[in-house]
Amino acid sequence: MRTGKKTLKCVILLLAILLLLVIIAASVGAARISLKETSLIMLSFVPGFNNFVDNTSIDSQNFIIISQIRLPRIALSIFVGIALASAGVIFQGLFRNPMADPYVIGVSAGAAFGATAGLLIVGNSGPAGISITALFALCGALATTFLVYNIAKIRGKISVVTLLLAGIALSAMLSAMTSFIMIFRVHDMAKVVFWIMGGLTSASWAKFNILAPVVIILVIISGFYMRDLNVLSLGDERAAQLGVDTERVKKILLVMASLIAAVAVSMSGIIGFVGLITPHILRLIVGPDHRILYPASAVAGGIVLLVSDTMARTVLMPREIPVGIITSIIGVPFFLYLLVKSKREAF
Repeated sequence: MRTGKKTLKCVILLLAILLLLVIIAASVGAARISLKETSLIMLSFVPGFNNFVDNTSIDSQNFIIISQIRLPRIALSIFVGIALASAGVIFQGLFRNPMADPYVIGVSAGAAFGATAGLLIVGNSGPAGISITALFALCGALATTFLVYNIAKIRGKISVVTLLLAGIALSAMLSAMTSFIMIFRVHDMAKVVFWIMGGLTSASWAKFNILAPVVIILVIISGFYMRDLNVLSLGDERAAQLGVDTERVKKILLVMASLIAAVAVSMSGIIGFVGLITPHILRLIVGPDHRILYPASAVAGGIVLLVSDTMARTVLMPREIPVGIITSIIGVPFFLYLLVKSKREAF
């Protein structure tokens, strides 16, 4: 019961911070909109509260800017952040390695290869507002995950070491193939590079309406296995003694985390370090219990990517920086810190 109360308090606090940041992020940009007007516009979408909003006090142009341009991007950034951070917690728990992240088994390389093929060979128009690039990126990420999974499966069991090595090897090969394709389409190289850097410039409600339900379902399903992930951190042999079907749990969580990361990457491109640094920050705050760490990291992931994306579109206005650059600038020093810290602890 105490764990449940602590989790609830932590998540509520993070959600309150997230809501405040959403209002601030929606108000800043090339067109400055007051926090009061931004709040009124957002309240007009909330059933029950919209009856108390005076529409005559809202500028029609500002309403369009927030409702059709900024809010879709904010919503998409939050759910991509939730997806990457959730997958990061799972991968770090499965690998029992604090430096594991959602791209460790080749998801990013597979998505990059698929996106490059879709963008340069087929084009960039697709059904339901979803680009061919996103569809091909998703297929590439899933195909790579499936291949790595089957390589690592030995007599029905998953070898974590083999999984990691296969992911590294396939990532190298797919990166080379992506570069090979780009050689023949030099004039389109900028499009590919911009996608690989990661960004949310093409955000839309159509993309959000596809991403959000998938992420919510996968994150909730994975959440039921957090107690088992706690036990797995003790080692496979000890977990089996405590009644956990280790191979089944590892397979389920591996598939769930890979799907979560693949869907997110297909919508946003490769945004690094969110799934690496967010679980670490929250682990320092709430501790290593995955029952608390997982939901807290998910919400915090949304906060991290929302802040990063807001910086990406406002720091050099009117020019925009790919959000993957912002997260890397923040994430690389933190990654090096972890590397040095783990090296000191080893000795």
